[in-house]
Amino acid sequence: MWSLRTRFTILLVVAVLLVLVIATFVTIQLVRKPSESVFKQALVEKAEIALVLLAKDPSAAERLHIPIGDAPKPELIDRDRSENVADIARDGGYSAEMVMLRRSAGAPRELAVKLPDGRWAYLVFPNLGPFPLWPLIAYLALVALGVVIVAVYASAVMMRPLRVLEGAIAKIRPDGVIPDMPETGPMEVRTTARTINRLAARLNAAMASRMRLVAAAGHDMRTPMTRMRLRAEFVAETDERNAWLKDLDELDQIADSAICLVREEAGLQMREAVPLDTLLEEIVSELGELGLPMRLAAMERATVSGSSFALKRALRNLTVNAATHGQGGEAKLFADGDAGVTITIRDNGPGIPVDLIDRVFEPFFRVDQARRKLIPGAGLGLAIAREIVEKHGGSITIVNRPQGGLLQTVRLPLLVA
Repeated sequence: MWSLRTRFTILLVVAVLLVLVIATFVTIQLVRKPSESVFKQALVEKAEIALVLLAKDPSAAERLHIPIGDAPKPELIDRDRSENVADIARDGGYSAEMVMLRRSAGAPRELAVKLPDGRWAYLVFPNLGPFPLWPLIAYLALVALGVVIVAVYASAVMMRPLRVLEGAIAKIRPDGVIPDMPETGPMEVRTTARTINRLAARLNAAMASRMRLVAAAGHDMRTPMTRMRLRAEFVAETDERNAWLKDLDELDQIADSAICLVREEAGLQMREAVPLDTLLEEIVSELGELGLPMRLAAMERATVSGSSFALKRALRNLTVNAATHGQGGEAKLFADGDAGVTITIRDNGPGIPVDLIDRVFEPFFRVDQARRKLIPGAGLGLAIAREIVEKHGGSITIVNRPQGGLLQTVRLPLLVA
């Protein structure tokens, strides 16, 4: 796919060259040389004038440098052109007797006119000459080259704001914060950078306000939930009491998950060397102690830079998702110096409908709301995992396996020694 700058440059070049071709065609039509018939008509008229002039004043031949001599030799006469000139003279009512003489290629044309005393006057006329095709092509090529250079420069100048916008998008950090752009350079670049900085300030303020709101809501929910839990404790042991406590546990999970999500978006201040292989082994071991089916299929040593606590939380969310919703699974870790670290987590569950799989990272999203009674959760685990992975410069994808179940793939950059 061509970039906007390339397409704009091509459009500008084609438009200017099209105008140039049309202008050249019109110019050729306006300044083109006369046709052969028009040229021969002019020869006949000049021959008649010379005949009349020299008949009245024979000495004029010397003053006008017109050669006078005997009749031209038959082998020098161009029969075809002579007949054509004679036809034009008869049609025009001219009395001059004339013949065209043969000349070498490129030499001027020569017309012999018979005078009243029997001698012949030899008139010389320049050739029309060939059409200047190659000079015209060279001229058009030179103009086209100039047009291309001007078009490339013009498109570069006009696309500067878009390049500034592209640079601003490329500099967006994993946490969504847009850094300030330097307001330097030409006027259009400064204007674009100033506009982006104003937009970034508003977006950053809105994101910070949203995180404060979510954190405050999660924190404020704990107080009434604590009161409700205390009241439930004094209720007699019944199924209804157990249902209340179960609902309160789920509300606690939602509040805790919302606060954790905000914390992960707020940023990772401390970074350290994290051995992912050891981290993944700990997670699988902890899941085994809880009775959740998850095993390690392959493991390589790999170290990344980041927060050990945050990465453990992200990988734990993914493995718990596979062990609970996916009815068990297996994890693998591969290290490649160029591609980084790849962690794959496969499960044996039913997978996710194709029309819903693009929404798995949305906060509070659940494939089947009815399953909340069987498997508790707030629906924030995958959203938190993606926030953490992307803050570490990595990526996470979830796809349905052809054999059934899900394949969760996490890629992270290796720690550079």
